Amino acid sequence: MSEASVRAFLAEHAPDVTIIDQGLSTATVAEAAQALGVEPARIAKTLSLRAGETVVLVCARGDARLHNAKAKAALGAKPRMLGGHEVEELTGHPVGGVCPFGLSTPLPVYCDVSLKDFATVFPAAGSRTTSVELTPDRLAALTGARWVDICTLPQEVS
Repeated sequence: MSEASVRAFLAEHAPDVTIIDQGLSTATVAEAAQALGVEPARIAKTLSLRAGETVVLVCARGDARLHNAKAKAALGAKPRMLGGHEVEELTGHPVGGVCPFGLSTPLPVYCDVSLKDFATVFPAAGSRTTSVELTPDRLAALTGARWVDICTLPQEVS
């Protein structure tokens, strides 16, 4: 069902984007990077967060970590990760396949500027074995995302 909603979304909004099904788990950043043969940073992970009363999705590069102070400033409240059941209920996607396409509930989407370090990135595509490859700007445009700076890269952690 979830992959089907992503396929329908892409067919309508980006028919040139092809879903990649590796037949291998892409449920974690490490698994996705290995299956796709790319560095983990190029995986565009989708974080499901609650900031105050608002649920949002944040797409960030695979090795980035949420910076609580930056996120609170940008989102208006301290962010908390959603539980797995709530994630699937609100997005329609299973944990490990969450992406900002084909959502069962319209949610605000944010793209962290960390994604702009790469020509293309690989977000999930609604299942634990599927993904797509596209430019960060295309990802933001397709999802109506707002660009934010709310993550920290590994080399920035002190």
